[in-house]
Parts: sequence; structure tokens; C-alpha cells
Amino acid sequence: MNVDLLAKAKSLGFSDRQIAHLTGRTEDDVRAERKRIGLVPSYRLVDTCAAEFEAYTPYFYSTYDRGDDEIRPSDRRKVMILGGGPNRIGQGIEFDYCCVHAAFALKEDGYETLMVNSNPETVSTDYDTSDKLFFEPLTLEDVLHIYEREKCWGAIAQFGGQTPLNLALSLQKNGVNIIGTSPQSIEIAEDRKLFAAMLRKLDIPQPPNGLATNEVEALEAAHKLGYPVLVRPSFVLGGRAMQIVYSDTELTHYMRFAVEASPERPVLVDKFLEDATEVDVDCIADVGHFSEPGKGTVVMGGVLEHIEYAGVHSGDAAMVLPPHTLSQKVITTIRDYTHAMARELKVIGLMNVQYAVKGDTVYVLEVNPRASRTVPFVSKAIGVPLAKLAARVMAGKTLVELGFTAEVWRKYWAVKESVFPFNRFHGQDILLSPEMRSTGEVMGLDADLGIAYAKSQMAANAPLPLSGQVFISVSDAHKNEVADVAKQFADLGFELISTSGTATVLEKAGLKVRRLFKLTEGRPNALDLLKNREIQLVINTPAGQTPRADEVRIRTTAVYTNTPIMTTLSGARAAALGIAALKKTGYEVKTIQEFH
Repeated sequence: MNVDLLAKAKSLGFSDRQIAHLTGRTEDDVRAERKRIGLVPSYRLVDTCAAEFEAYTPYFYSTYDRGDDEIRPSDRRKVMILGGGPNRIGQGIEFDYCCVHAAFALKEDGYETLMVNSNPETVSTDYDTSDKLFFEPLTLEDVLHIYEREKCWGAIAQFGGQTPLNLALSLQKNGVNIIGTSPQSIEIAEDRKLFAAMLRKLDIPQPPNGLATNEVEALEAAHKLGYPVLVRPSFVLGGRAMQIVYSDTELTHYMRFAVEASPERPVLVDKFLEDATEVDVDCIADVGHFSEPGKGTVVMGGVLEHIEYAGVHSGDAAMVLPPHTLSQKVITTIRDYTHAMARELKVIGLMNVQYAVKGDTVYVLEVNPRASRTVPFVSKAIGVPLAKLAARVMAGKTLVELGFTAEVWRKYWAVKESVFPFNRFHGQDILLSPEMRSTGEVMGLDADLGIAYAKSQMAANAPLPLSGQVFISVSDAHKNEVADVAKQFADLGFELISTSGTATVLEKAGLKVRRLFKLTEGRPNALDLLKNREIQLVINTPAGQTPRADEVRIRTTAVYTNTPIMTTLSGARAAALGIAALKKTGYEVKTIQEFH
């Protein structure tokens, strides 16, 4: 590898990592060689005026073609904010909100803000968000170039989701001042062995779990824990390749085809807690600014209770703030655990914790010492800009200085509902899982929980019906609970329709039901009635992990005909609550500012 060849490779767009792979070296070796011969990129301004006028927008891109460097020097203290990178399902746009608020807050405090992001379709890449914007990939090589060229004081890796977080340790090793929670603390939360050790030290329970680097170890762990188990790769984005597994066959298939397991990247095998309530907590802390134990402040921003049972990704689940079924004892336990973990991890900025509550026992599922998908929702619901406060805390302020030291519990309900692209993916089953599928979210606010839920449904999906026919078909596992739910709809004046199995259960409970043929038995069946718009609401829970073809057809037809559909009984109960509230009082429009 000679100087000319290296220069040519860089101008053609080869990364240090690719060159290292092709020449049998390490990425660090290639970077050191490049620096030794003075081969570094120059930065050009994106010409937003097509050369007709001088461009003043601060957009830059890097190039190895020799020419002028158009970066404008300044002597202000600079903070680099790493964005979320390409936008895709599983990479929430909520992280972009956090990056934008960080840029605004630090600009107000006199810092020069540098945004690094490769996605032109976001607010963080608008010309007036940051002082300088670099359209660059979020790789170690590209981020280091900018940091060194601009002589930054610090970099924020907490706000762009998993993409920049995975770079934090490598950036720190190369001299980057990562402000906020230290990469070492982030590593404790991400590394399952270190994380389990921390929970043991704090005496906080987590679901029984194991690690597997191959198929044999995965089967051993599953047999020890007992099915069902939740399997997932480590260090993933948006719950990608997470799955609830019910048998050896499913687990073997998962290990062979879904993931690549290795000692560096083991697969996590957790006991799946069926029918547990999942809870998300966002908190903010400045503990890492203080060396003495017990010093610093930890404040829970919001406690969000999922409407769906545990096992649905938090980016997809409908949630309620404040929690609507949790006891005061459970909330106190959640607060104690959150404070203990924030202090142990010496958090500076935001932290998100996911809990599963079964009875009075609170289990910790995972901890992320970073901004989470729920930060924008919580901030808007409580009227406190958590991302802005966190950015200021990361830059050195304390929560006492910023005047945010007490939890905010509002007197109204905020319901988050997710928006899905299922009508764009024909034949794709709409069942929710640990893998994220939503492409957005909405908020319903009201003093009445039922109305707040109904508002969220109007905004996200088809609005809840006030009368008509409800088609109910549930799996054997839910037959013992379905009569209570069906009775709520019958009491609201709905006509019940079912296929034979569910109809028998409802008739035994004394409910009047119209029987329908199953899809394989004849007509008229549920598909006919859906296409004729004769069904106003569908309640259909899946039979087992592998859904039957006729179930999938019913669910997808409901989506195409814009018929509201509930795939969990907890969702159906929430719908009944919403319909009852709408029929009783109706609803009115009120701005979020009026609520605050």
C-alpha cells in the first residue's frame, strides 16, 4: 500500500475500514498512516443557491479531491451532536426530536452546535437548527475527522438512538470528550453480564435469563428457563430480530436463520413473563457531576403504562400517562429502582427503564442510559422539555440550577398510540411483537381516560364506532376472559357476531350472539361482512405463535376496509371504555397549551 494508491482509494470513497480489510491491517493502522502522510478530507459547502448567489447555509460534506476547505473558523466552544442516521422502521424519528432540542438549548447557552447526520429528511438537518451541519455517515472515521478538524470541546452520543451509542466507546478511546453519561456506564447497561451483576448488587429482580453463543447453548438455556422465552441479539436497534419462542423447533430455526451468534455478540434468552404489565420510565439525572455518594438529583419525568401486555416493543405499544392500573406500592418500587440504577450508573442526562409488573413484583427488563422513543411524548404530556434540560445537564449544569427537581403528575390523561404502515404491505399480518413496526405516533389528551383513548384512536387508526356489530374471535387461551369483554360491548348496545368456538363460550355466559361460518366452512363469513362494511369493530386474538391463514386474512381485511381491530383483550377493554365515555359525554377539542 503506497501513498498514491492510498490517496486514490480515499478519493474513490473507500473507507479506512474497507482498506484495512483489503490489506490485512487494522482500521487504526490505516488511520495512523493517513495522518502521517497528511491525507485528510477537506470540507466543502453545499451550494444551495446553484451558483447564482453566494450560499450562506452552513451545510458541509467531506471530499478527498484536492481543493479549498470551505469551513468557516470560529473561536466559540463547540459541541458536536450525533444524529440517528438513515431513517428506517425501528429507528424512531423521536431521536431526531431530542437532537434538535439539544441543538436549540446549547445554542441558547452560547455554544456553537455541530450536527452530524446523513439523513436530509429530518428536522435536525434543517438549515436553521444548528450552527453547522455535516452530511456525513455516522462512522468512527467520519465523526473523528469532523471532531478533530473543528477542535470540538465535546460530543453528545446519547440523543441519536442506538447508532451513535455504538460509537461512544471507540470515540472516547480516540480522544473524543463524550459529554453526559460515560461510555463505561452505557457499556454496563448494554452488556448483559455487567448489567446482571449491577442488578444483583442493588438487589433488583430481573426475569430469569441466559446467554447463548450457539444453537446448543440456546436450547440449554430455554430448557432451564422453560418456554416461552424471549430471544434477541445484543446491541440491536428497534428490537430487530427479537422474538417470543414457544418450542425447540422455533428456537432452532431462529438460531439458524434469524441471527449470527458469536462470543462477542451473544443471543440473550429471557424467560417471557406472560400477562405481565409493561411500564416505561423516562428519568433525568445529574448524579455523574458529583464525586460524593448520594449527591446529585434524579427525577422521573414520566411513568408510562402499556395497554398491551408485555412483549410488544415500546415503540409500538399504546401507553397511558400517568399509569392507570398500577398500585401506589408498585409505583413507589419503580421510583426506588429507577433512582438506585441512575445513581449506580452515575447518569448525566436522560435514562429510560423498561419494567414488567406481575402482581406486586417489579422486574427490570432493560435500562438505556440515553434518550428514548418516549421522551417527546412525555415532554409534551407534562409540559417540561426533558431533552433541552438533559442537554444543559450534559454540558455541566445541575437540575437544581435548572429548577427541575420534582416529578410532575398532571390531573389529565395522555394516551400514546402508534401509527402503522400495514395498509402499504399487502398480506402482512398486523400482530405486534417485540420487533418494532410503527412509523409514527399520536397523542390523545383528556380529563377522562376513555375519551383520551378514543381521541388517540381517531388520530391513529379508524375512529371507534358508537353502534353496530362487533365480530369476536379469540384463541383458546383467552376464552375464559372473553365473556366479560363481550358483555361490555353488549351493554353498550352492540350486536355480537362470532364463529362457533367463541360463540359457544359467549352463549354459556348468557349473551346473545349471531353465529357466522368460519372461512373454511362456507358463507357468509367474516370476510364477506367486512367487505360489505357490516362489521364496525373486530376483536381477534391470535391462536399461538404461528397464526392461522384465515386469522391473517381477517386481520388484513379489517385494515384494508378501515375497520377498527383489537388484537388483545386489554386493547378491547380500552376500546369499550372509550366508546362508553364518548356515548356518555362526547368530546371537545382543547389545545395542549390549555391543558398545561
